[in-house]
Amino acid sequence: MKTIFAFIALLAVVFAAPQNPADRDAVVVRSELDNIGVDGYNWAYETSNGISASEQGQLNNAGTENEIMAVRGQFSYVGADGVTYTVTYIADENGFQPQGAHLPKAP
Repeated sequence: MKTIFAFIALLAVVFAAPQNPADRDAVVVRSELDNIGVDGYNWAYETSNGISASEQGQLNNAGTENEIMAVRGQFSYVGADGVTYTVTYIADENGFQPQGAHLPKAP
């Protein structure tokens, strides 16, 4: 049983390795971490290989039974086909709601 878990862990490491040599040498070219507090936060980063992400969170209904952290964000990356894929999302009392041109649409 331990051998199976070790083999699965090894496969996970192999498949998680960067497939593109440029990804292996990527560096962070921009990093921001602002407004971290009880009522919200804001962060962003960008790497030299075209990956970027940002997110803002705001505490809504503070101090009530319906208190919730509402989050808005986006992330982008360059796919193996050379196309830049971008996902924007909202996560709030209605759940995680991603949007992107490459994502399937609900009927």
